Amino acid sequence: MDLMNAVHSEDGQAEDGPSSEERQPLPVGATELEQAILAKLDDDKAQDIVLIDLRGKSPMSDAMIVASGRSHRHVGAIADHLLRLFKERGMGKVKVEGLPHCDWVLMDAGDVIIHLFRPEVRTFYNIEKIWAVDSAHRGGPVRG
Repeated sequence: MDLMNAVHSEDGQAEDGPSSEERQPLPVGATELEQAILAKLDDDKAQDIVLIDLRGKSPMSDAMIVASGRSHRHVGAIADHLLRLFKERGMGKVKVEGLPHCDWVLMDAGDVIIHLFRPEVRTFYNIEKIWAVDSAHRGGPVRG
């Protein structure tokens, strides 16, 4: 499956990507904030959503969420929707980097760090490999 290009039907409308049966299961967050972020990413059709538990690995945050958007616009829209979510939850001072270009957007919400990538940029940096020793962190529940 080519994640780089949207599939177009013959009438010119873009398809939404994989059907719900083909999509990977959504990771399960340990906190209400993690669950809200994961739900928003799923609603916005983010791809390859990964939750990495940082508890005991790093003092900087409790969790890291990594996801991909299909294009610059998609990454920017996902980031904008997450910023709205944080504002609704009274977290207006979330630190954000990378919004002008939307190749890699980093959002620091304190207890949760979110990385949003375009697929080829994510492949290049492969930050999941830095934090996750094995594949058990990909798409599985968070162990507390």
